[in-house]
Amino acid sequence: MTESTYTCPLGRREVIDAYFLEHRAKLIDIAAWLDRLDRARPESEVIDFRDAAFRQALGILADGEGHRAKRILDLLSDQTTALPQSAQGMKGASGVPQPGWTTGDAS
Repeated sequence: MTESTYTCPLGRREVIDAYFLEHRAKLIDIAAWLDRLDRARPESEVIDFRDAAFRQALGILADGEGHRAKRILDLLSDQTTALPQSAQGMKGASGVPQPGWTTGDAS
């Protein structure tokens, strides 16, 4: 890497000093949520698409490649431009694109 690729004004040690405890807590929170999922009674043998996407995002975190935030945001972002008929009137979002939804125009 060249010096111009370093866009954070802080050094690695400064970033760790400033943000480690905050992100340590977030990791523990995620671990606790995964533990709850493991202990929960399954409603079916089918894996929920949100669980699958979340675990795929965890893989991105651990792969050592760059642009992790962008890749996870792309994974969890619904790129459709039109709502499928079954989603009309929904009051909440699922947080990840649902399988079978396709990109299309709102016409």
